[in-house]
Amino acid sequence: QGLRIMDGSHRCSGRVEMIYGNTWGSVCDAAFDQQDAEVVCRQLDCGIPVQVLGEAAFGKGKGRVWSEEIQCRGNEAQIHDCSRISSQKHNCSHDNDVGVICS
Repeated sequence: QGLRIMDGSHRCSGRVEMIYGNTWGSVCDAAFDQQDAEVVCRQLDCGIPVQVLGEAAFGKGKGRVWSEEIQCRGNEAQIHDCSRISSQKHNCSHDNDVGVICS
């Protein structure tokens, strides 16, 4: 599936992690918005997003931090269907891991 939510209080809340190639990594909060969260929640069969939380609200991930800006329209079936823009303007670390709470 290439997407998971980790370390939340239930399976539909937590830190957003994606896989590219064979490598899992957390997602930077810099440009992650409600439309991105809508796709994450839909893909994981978790309803709709209630809240998007930055600054490692669900703890810091391990491994990579994906700093590309994910740009979803909100109607995509999977997060990997969304546009990704490589950006050097965000100095992302695990301090910036994004999390979502879905309904």
